[in-house]
Amino acid sequence: MNANQTLYATYSAHLDAALDALEAAGTLPGGLKRGAVTVEPPRDPSHGDLATNAAMVLAKPAGMKPRDLAEALVAELNKLPDVTSAEIAGPGFINLRLAPGAWIGELRTIAALGDDYGRSAMGAGSTVNIEYVSANPTGPMHMGHCRGAVVGDALASLLEYAGHKVIREYYVNDAGAQVEVLARSAHLRYREALGEDIGGIPEGLYPGDYLKGVGEALAAEFGDRYVAAPDSEWLVLFREKAVAAMIVMIQADLALLGIHHDLFASEAAVVAAGKPSEAEAFLRQHDLVYDGVLEAPKGKTPEDWEPVELPLFRSTKFGDDQDRPIRKSNGAWTYFGIDLAYHYQKAQGADALVDIWGADHAGTVKRIKAAVAALTGADGTAIPFEVKLVQMVQLLRNGEPVKMSKRSGQFVTLADVVQEVGKDVVRFTMLTRKPEAQMDFDFAKVVEASKDNPVFYVQYAHARIRSTLRKGAAEGLVPADTHLDMLGEEEMDLIKLAAQFPRTVEAAAAAREPHRIAFFLQELAAGLHGYWNLGNDRPEKRFIVVQDGNLTSARLYLATMIGQLVRNGLSLLGVEAVEEM
Repeated sequence: MNANQTLYATYSAHLDAALDALEAAGTLPGGLKRGAVTVEPPRDPSHGDLATNAAMVLAKPAGMKPRDLAEALVAELNKLPDVTSAEIAGPGFINLRLAPGAWIGELRTIAALGDDYGRSAMGAGSTVNIEYVSANPTGPMHMGHCRGAVVGDALASLLEYAGHKVIREYYVNDAGAQVEVLARSAHLRYREALGEDIGGIPEGLYPGDYLKGVGEALAAEFGDRYVAAPDSEWLVLFREKAVAAMIVMIQADLALLGIHHDLFASEAAVVAAGKPSEAEAFLRQHDLVYDGVLEAPKGKTPEDWEPVELPLFRSTKFGDDQDRPIRKSNGAWTYFGIDLAYHYQKAQGADALVDIWGADHAGTVKRIKAAVAALTGADGTAIPFEVKLVQMVQLLRNGEPVKMSKRSGQFVTLADVVQEVGKDVVRFTMLTRKPEAQMDFDFAKVVEASKDNPVFYVQYAHARIRSTLRKGAAEGLVPADTHLDMLGEEEMDLIKLAAQFPRTVEAAAAAREPHRIAFFLQELAAGLHGYWNLGNDRPEKRFIVVQDGNLTSARLYLATMIGQLVRNGLSLLGVEAVEEM
């Protein structure tokens, strides 16, 4: 069995067949584009089980009235064996009601596909490069990096599940001024490791104790060779050694969250390989770089400003506010010039690019989108490229902000947070809101055992199912699909909710929004808990009705499949499903 045999995929195929039949009969003209046609749950469940906009979308290009096309479609759809009714609503929407057997069949499909229920082939093996985290390699991961790391990693898993090949990439900014500061800071700690009293850390250097180990390693490797040497002898060497040590530290921090990148791409290596020159030559070949003078700064012009001719990228041709310099007046590459070349390098090995950036980088989105459009579209169709902006997270403890100071080197590290609340709590919490929305992370709230805590709510749903299955087994009652026809309306509602998982995966993958999976899991957990609560008031609605083994086996089968979907969804988010709580 494959993923295309899930219920929504099956009825999408049925709808296509109905449209084919109308084309063959001459009712519809051939060749109509059906990309906007959907099969989805109706907004109001009382209207039916499935809804389609096919008549609304295709009527105008077909030269028909929507209701006329809807009537023709309804006649075809009513022929399907599991369709109990197909009705027209409003100007031409179509609502379908399905026989219970269709939903029972979907429960068996979940059982047959198991971990693969929801897996899609929509990506068709195309390669997506996702760049995420990419924090400057100047210290350990802190909570400012955490949200983007989780969003990027969950998106990578989601796209793989949806049929894409994924490259998880980290861009190491190892060619700028900050890594020179890192090298000087490491040199100070190197001297300290050799016994020198360095006193207070000078202003402008990194004060964190995390560099003590780097200094000790440098002292062990080089002895006192570079203590009094001019920086021309050790700066590049110490920069390389310190960056390498920071990358090891960063990898270890990310591993605590279950995050592992396929590739660490070096900014310095991009420059050394001549990629900026290669990109500039390509753009000049297509008249997309020219030598010109930047406009004077807006507002009051600084006294020392003077017009300088620079190589400018025609960014305005692709929607940017102004053309952008790719080199400085001294001939060195601008950061944008290097970043442009880096994206050119990435695009040569992928069919689509996604960057996960902090919201503080919003001002550079237009120019880099312009660059990718130029570099990949000048000789053909530009490859898809998206920048996902992620808002910062405010750390709270019992509602009070956690104070941090970059100047003193005091910040809450990712490792500290994972150690306190656990990997799964951190990951799931980071996906409980859209990434562009502000987020509070309260250490007390995220571990609270209440329905207001989505992490607990979803985990408890799975633990509750596992507990129920253990209790059933103790009574000699096990899941079985032999009496699923005994399931009633409330159970059907739970199956209908579960059946939306495959389409949720595809929608989330298409929109590059892994938080949709977290939202689905919360809705599924609410359905499970809601059904459970029925049994508190109506004992005959409990999962285990000892005096009715057949009904119990059917309900335990249903519970097993809901548990399967909770595991599938949590797995996409990199979160483990707990057995008990």
